[in-house]
Amino acid sequence: MQQKKRVLMTGGAGRIGRILAGHHANAYDITSYDLNKSAGVRSIVGNLTDLAALERAFKAQDTVVHLAADIRPESPWESALPNNLVGTYNVFEAARRAGVKRVVFASSQRATGGFYLDEPYKSIVDGRFGDVPKNYSTIDETCPIRPDGYYGASKAFGEALGSYYWDHHKLSSIHVRIGWVMDGDDPTFSAFALSLWLSYRDTAQFFKLCIDAPASLGYGVFYATSDNRWKIWSIEKARNVLGYKPQDAAGS
Repeated sequence: MQQKKRVLMTGGAGRIGRILAGHHANAYDITSYDLNKSAGVRSIVGNLTDLAALERAFKAQDTVVHLAADIRPESPWESALPNNLVGTYNVFEAARRAGVKRVVFASSQRATGGFYLDEPYKSIVDGRFGDVPKNYSTIDETCPIRPDGYYGASKAFGEALGSYYWDHHKLSSIHVRIGWVMDGDDPTFSAFALSLWLSYRDTAQFFKLCIDAPASLGYGVFYATSDNRWKIWSIEKARNVLGYKPQDAAGS
């Protein structure tokens, strides 16, 4: 019998960590590394600022899914620096030292959130759908980095760091520019949510595709939303490269 892939999730006690554990507990040997214990999976209580502890936790792991961060879009610098920048460096460096094969990094559309200032995307965010051209273009991964805060900048930093570790250390990484995985899995409370919704089951599918992607995919950046009617970010690259087949759609 083939041994299960060993997957460690930083931030495993958070929303996405719980979703992944709930969907994939039988597919992988899952460990959570978090400030809090995670129900139902092996848990290590630890902090991202402790590089030595991360290295110990990463030993014998095949894949690290890096979810832990200050996830507030308006995160102040005093929090973004230790939690999102230093913490992300520690994850990549510990993964390199421990011989991890791949890091799956929870990036964000906020790395390019400056485009929300431009039309027709501003109209979508504001819910003025009548002002949106019928055949408007979505934005793909070739667009420039354009963060809308320190949080977005920290996610762009993680993507750049992953590129460096692939080119110079051959540590594979896949970066998921998450739309919005929201409490309750119901995007109908706002126009912005209708655009960005990544449903729980599409979240589970997307991260599984990243974990199981062939070794030939050494580095990649992908937008991740469900197949929403008013999406701003293109999911075609994820469809074509990862084989993503979203099951859900908002605003149809």
